[in-house]
Amino acid sequence: MTVALQDRFFRELPEMAVRWQAEAPAELTLLAFNEALAAELGLDADWLRNADGLRFLVGDLVPSTAVPVAQAYAGHQFGGFVPRLGDGRALLLGELVDAGGGLRDIHLKGSGPTPFARGGDGLAAVGPMLREYIVSEAMHALSVPTTRSLAVVGTGRPVLREAELPGAVLTRVASSHLRVGSFQYAASAGDIELLRRLADHAIARHHPSAAQAERPYLALFEGVVAAQASLIARWMLIGFVHGVMNTDNMTISGETIDYGPCAFMEAYDPDTVFSSIDFWGRYAYGNQPLVAGWNLARFAETLLPLLAEDVEEAVALAEASFGVFQREYDAVWSSGMRAKLGLPADIEARDCTALADELLALLKDSHVDYTSFFRHLGRAARGDAEPARGLFIDLAGFDAWLSRWQGLRPDADVMGRANPVYIPRNHLVEEALAAATAGELGPVERLLAAVTAPFDERPGLDRYASPAPEDFGKYQTFCGT
Repeated sequence: MTVALQDRFFRELPEMAVRWQAEAPAELTLLAFNEALAAELGLDADWLRNADGLRFLVGDLVPSTAVPVAQAYAGHQFGGFVPRLGDGRALLLGELVDAGGGLRDIHLKGSGPTPFARGGDGLAAVGPMLREYIVSEAMHALSVPTTRSLAVVGTGRPVLREAELPGAVLTRVASSHLRVGSFQYAASAGDIELLRRLADHAIARHHPSAAQAERPYLALFEGVVAAQASLIARWMLIGFVHGVMNTDNMTISGETIDYGPCAFMEAYDPDTVFSSIDFWGRYAYGNQPLVAGWNLARFAETLLPLLAEDVEEAVALAEASFGVFQREYDAVWSSGMRAKLGLPADIEARDCTALADELLALLKDSHVDYTSFFRHLGRAARGDAEPARGLFIDLAGFDAWLSRWQGLRPDADVMGRANPVYIPRNHLVEEALAAATAGELGPVERLLAAVTAPFDERPGLDRYASPAPEDFGKYQTFCGT
């Protein structure tokens, strides 16, 4: 099979990429494969499973039309600016026109060191690559914009971390890999024409209506702000904690990218942090909307030369446009929370928000599992309130709230469509990854089967709907995994 990959990014922005080649693997083994996504991309699943297909999936068999590159970008990491980051262990193989006519990046992770590797080995272990596969596909099933995972291929090459681990490459698919950090890289170079070409590329790829606006670059900014506001609201609605919201991990498309120290919150608490290096809680669950705003302010700074010749005018334009964030975030969060609570459309938004805020305070005080609570609440909408009531320490407080909520005639069917039964619970993810590292893929396959159909309650999957056992302890994840 011939895969028709384009090299649009490299042709249009050669200053922001380095031609590079993936390392040749030792022995290839297909560990996870997304057949539905392959069909979406117009790729032959049978070919991808054979020897040549596996070589394509790890960048060892490159189509003649493709120019693999490591992309350059900068970024604020935990608030500190690093002017040169880039794809240290990743390659953009090229862009593919999918079955629907859309343009998608085919991208590798763990394919060996590049000029941006900063002393790292450029490799990845089986566990972390399968983590990204599991969580990104779960996010897609939850209707959260995200990069996708096409495959994880074992390389037969050991990777040295705290111990020797089996190596793997993730084949990732995205509408693009343009980031706020991409614009920071171009802006820090002081090349206004490069910045303008990058902005034009982003407009053509993600926000084409901005090209017709009176101020195209201001419209680009507003489009990115709106996309990110919607994304973060969706994270908050499902209890997702990204864990490393650096500016190089914020896309221009509004897709979730990079699943390193990510996890799903269990007991509701806005201060929830999973990352082992987030000592001050900068990227805690409850801080995510604020951090997104901070990151977007850095994006605005890069665009100032394109917004107006006068700096004060450019700043004023960006500040005025930033109001889009709160409006879009509130609209998406309110709509989503209304569905989670099953509230009718004629309930005022402020009343819905007040009811939700009171509920979240009760959940926090009683350390209630966020995901399973809303499923229990759905049962309460059908007349069985005891499973939900049994979760609360302050029973009188919850009963008062429950009475007001029931008086609004919540729709249990709406709630069932909005509240997942299954998410990638942290203990199950770790269990599956440990098994896969030891060569047993069954737990990964069973977990994927649950979380990629998250709203369909099925017999025999009770453990996939339950919080971690008490002996699981405090959960930590690690950057660079």
